[in-house]
This record gives sequence, C-alpha cells and structure tokens, in this order.
Amino acid sequence: MTSLLHEPVPFCVTLATLGLLVGSFLNVVIHRLPKMMERDWLAQCAELRGEAAAEGETFNLSTPRSRCPHCGHQITALENIPVLSYLFLRGKCRGCHAPIALRYPLIELGAALLSGYAAWHFGPGWQAVGAALLLWTLLALAMIDMDTQLLPDSLTLPLLWLGLLFNLEGHFASLPEAVVGAMAGYLSLWSVYWLFKLATGKEGMGYGDFKLLAALGAWMGWTLLPSIILLSSLVGALVGISLMVLARHGRNIPIPFGPYLATAGGIALFWGKDLNRLYLGMAI
Repeated sequence: MTSLLHEPVPFCVTLATLGLLVGSFLNVVIHRLPKMMERDWLAQCAELRGEAAAEGETFNLSTPRSRCPHCGHQITALENIPVLSYLFLRGKCRGCHAPIALRYPLIELGAALLSGYAAWHFGPGWQAVGAALLLWTLLALAMIDMDTQLLPDSLTLPLLWLGLLFNLEGHFASLPEAVVGAMAGYLSLWSVYWLFKLATGKEGMGYGDFKLLAALGAWMGWTLLPSIILLSSLVGALVGISLMVLARHGRNIPIPFGPYLATAGGIALFWGKDLNRLYLGMAI
C-alpha cells in the first residue's frame, strides 16, 4: 500500500476501481438504510405502546441477499458485477425481464469517476483516500435525501468525526479551522431554521441539513463554508425554478436541500480555495 501511494497512474486506477465496487455497495445503502430506519422507528413506537415488535426476516445491509423487487429473483454474484452485469443483462432482470433502473450503473460509474478524479487531483496519498471517502458518503446522502427527504445520522455523524480525524494531520484544513467549521456549519443553518420558523411558522429545512453542513465544515474548515452555502443556494434555486417551470412542480411541494449541499461540498473540495480567491478578488 505504501508503494502504491507514491505511484500516480496505478493509484488512480486502483482508487477508481475501488470506487466502482463501492458504488455497488452504495446502491444497497441508498435502498436499504431508509427501510432499516423505518423498521427501527416502528419497533420503537410499538415498544412505547407496550406492544411486541412485529416479527420479520432479518433486514440489514448484508441480509437478505439482493433480489428483484418484482419477482424476488436472487441476484447472483455474476449478475452483481458493477456496470458490466447491467450491460450483459441489457438492463433487465434475468428472472422476469423487468427493467432495472438506470440509476444503479450510473451511481457505480459516478463513484468510480469521482474516486479517479480525486486521485488525479490530490495525487497519491491519504488526502485522495479521504476525499474519496467523503465523496462516496455525499453521493449516498444526496440520493437518500432525494428519495426520502432523510439525511441519516448514521452517515452524517460518522462523516463529521472522520473529517476531524483526517484534519488531525491537516490534510484538508488545520484542526482549529475544522473544529470551528463543524460548529459554524451546524449553527449557521440552525439559526436560519429558527429565524424562518419564527417569521413564517413553518420549517424550512431539517436537522439533517445542519449536521451535513457541520460535517462539510469539519472536512474543509470554516473558510469554505460561505462558498458551500452560496453554491448550494444557487444550485437549489436553479433546480427549484426549473422544476416549477418545466415539470410544473408545485411551490408547496418540499424540495430536499441535502443534494445541493452535497454537490456544493464536492465542488468546494476540489475548487473551494480557488473560489474563495475569486470572491476576494471581486470584492477588492
């Protein structure tokens, strides 16, 4: 591993290949984690009512084996090779020929491309490995939030602590900047949340958004938080207006903010310091 960390081309190929495999696992996380959370909530509600929790099959990230949601066909190892299996099966289940969602190979490819670019951008070393870990988690969080409007604590909180861990050696920011970034990230959106609620009586965002921005602050430091907030707001506004105009998306239908934060965090990871210099240059 030590020699690999100093060879650019093998390192990029290895991290991209690892990203492809991780992308397959991310599909499982995106699909199952919200269902696991729902089952846990139902069990807690039953316990509070003094009822016995409903019995059912074990359901977690590893059990049961992946299967077709239409016919129950169990996915074999050969049918679970990232991207290649989708192409070989022509995007259809081998058992019932129901279409397989295109998002599965796209997430696998996305994880691979992000990992490979992180390796190329940061060069061989632990900084690129950390960037890949961050990007994989952001990808999973963005997709879960799009599907369910949830940002699970089981992803956001470990991401926060992992950011502080990497910055013990200052890989992305100094440790003081990372600690202040975590605090400022959480408190900034927390303040906006309460100001909006006091002014309108409505909730404008969820607590998961606070924790995600805190995690991004822990990874990149407080100096990049303004860029992340500005970028996420711009992307969110553009997407929201496009949905209302093109897809006739009603104004009262909530739009998850997590994907925009995740996108802005990915942009800031690679070009945040350049954007800060650009903003400062424009301000002078």
